[in-house]
Amino acid sequence: MPVDIKNVLVCDAVDESCIELLKQNGIKVDYKLKLSKEQLCAEVKNYDGLVVRSDTKITAEVLEAGAGHVKVVGRAGAGVDNIDIAAATKHNVIVLNTPGGNSISACELTCFLIGSLARPFVPAGKSMKDGKWDRKLYSGSELYGKTLAILGLGRIGREVGIRMNAFGMKVIGFDPITTAEEAKATGIKKLELDEIWPLADYITVHTPLIPATRNLISTETLGKCKKGVKVINVARGGIINEADLLVALQSGQCGGAAIDVYEQEPPTADVTKQLIQHPAVVATPHLGASTGEAQVRVAVEVAEQFVALTGKSKEYTKYDGVINRDVLKKY
Repeated sequence: MPVDIKNVLVCDAVDESCIELLKQNGIKVDYKLKLSKEQLCAEVKNYDGLVVRSDTKITAEVLEAGAGHVKVVGRAGAGVDNIDIAAATKHNVIVLNTPGGNSISACELTCFLIGSLARPFVPAGKSMKDGKWDRKLYSGSELYGKTLAILGLGRIGREVGIRMNAFGMKVIGFDPITTAEEAKATGIKKLELDEIWPLADYITVHTPLIPATRNLISTETLGKCKKGVKVINVARGGIINEADLLVALQSGQCGGAAIDVYEQEPPTADVTKQLIQHPAVVATPHLGASTGEAQVRVAVEVAEQFVALTGKSKEYTKYDGVINRDVLKKY
């Protein structure tokens, strides 16, 4: 099958290990960050492959400019919502990602954020720095015995379930693909969405952003939940409707939210800014994969898949992250 990859353009900041591994396997690498759309369209015809993270958007226009030249686009991360899959497939461009590279980091941040909603140590710490001693103001609640709903039982969702079971939470979840048996193996009881809403004390989302999951958490679904339900999003902005969440926080229907991802990043919309400033919200700047370990892992994994596609090294033979697998057959 081998794909002829001689020149790769790295468009976003990745760990040096990605570049070194590509070079070790005879692939020339250029590193050009923060290219405008026009600059990227002018550059892509010079490369067989592109490596991106979340900053660079590989649009239909970019892929059209690289038609006949670009053979593969690799995302050093889990999602591919910044890559036009349909346009890539049309131009026989292989799209791949590193679905497992940042799973543990995203999982751990999720667990910490769940804890921050139960025990408000973030504002308590700020209060201490301001010279105050507000013990009663920042009393919280236990996680033990509470029900955690995990929407999306892929790698990250299942890892969250394993850890929060250890806190004594009742863990339920939904996923259209994961079977009840697979969920049960990690201590999660699989239910349908309509069964989940009224049971959850906490809801965490771990799905891709696709039409079926956009605005999954909204006025309608929050209205089916217990008053005071808490929500967490370390997945993708847009899964939770930010305007609806703000209204629910203001009314008390939602008792707290921990948000790491936003519909627009960095946030500029007024509703997003109000959400971030709400006293019941813990907001972080898209830190899910921002650990040293995850950065190295995704960088190495995307490079390994590029090398595997070339067939140059028997050491690297896996390309589990290929999204549009039918394109592989054309090489």
